[in-house]
Amino acid sequence: MNYIFYFLITVSIIAGAINGKLSDVVNAILTGAELSVKVAFSLIGIMAFWLGMMKIAKQCGLVKIIAQIIKPITKRLFNEIPEDSPAIGDIAMSFSANALGLANAATPIGIKAMEELQKQNIDKKSASNAMCMFLSMSTAGFQLIPATVISVLISIGYKNPTEIIAPTLLVTTIAFLSAITIAKLFQRFWTPQVAQNHIKKEKQGGEI
Repeated sequence: MNYIFYFLITVSIIAGAINGKLSDVVNAILTGAELSVKVAFSLIGIMAFWLGMMKIAKQCGLVKIIAQIIKPITKRLFNEIPEDSPAIGDIAMSFSANALGLANAATPIGIKAMEELQKQNIDKKSASNAMCMFLSMSTAGFQLIPATVISVLISIGYKNPTEIIAPTLLVTTIAFLSAITIAKLFQRFWTPQVAQNHIKKEKQGGEI
């Protein structure tokens, strides 16, 4: 990614210089840098809030309840990780936040889920099937209620902001199911060498 961003910045500067708009490029870079800082600070509050909510949910047993409800689904999708793994609860909470259209809220929970999945990962240098599956599900962004988009439409004075619910549900459902299907297909054709060795040792009854 560093090389990609370096390439894009370099090309932008060269194109701006050739077209006599180098000052616009410089202004855009400075404006973008300022905006990135504002966005980062604006996320601190919501991330702190939802991480706190996550901790409360764990302590009161809500995460376990949600994890048990979706257990039949997670057992099939994430069959590589133990059923009692803390990652199951984090995945459940992340899915719930995404389903309610709270994208910013799902971010810290998703990071926590990835950390737990990495602990279960055999090959620490490569993403596991479970990590790839979770990433594809999160990226697809299934939403029952696009709360964030609705709030934006309300803020700009849109007359009927809730009319976006049906098309959003349709599109995100198709994207969500497609992401799961593709991830499962790739799992059948590709397994990291470290994971293959781990499976062989398990079958042979050797030490892992």
